[in-house]
Amino acid sequence: MARKVFEHHEAVSAVVPEAGSYRAAIAIKALQGGGAPRFHKVLDGQSFATAHEADGAAAEVLSTLARVDEDGEPVFAPT
Repeated sequence: MARKVFEHHEAVSAVVPEAGSYRAAIAIKALQGGGAPRFHKVLDGQSFATAHEADGAAAEVLSTLARVDEDGEPVFAPT
């Protein structure tokens, strides 16, 4: 699991199980006030055979996360 910390949020690579496979995701949680993280699936259309593979892919996407906006939504660096 990879992790990035921003001023008001933290983001971690995550995995979402899906019908015999796994999807890569980014989980974002506010640093203050608690609450459950919100999962944002990434790499649309791609699934992975193992959770380990999905987490590795999510970690690569996490490296391009530029910031988290005030609503807790991911903002990625332009490609």
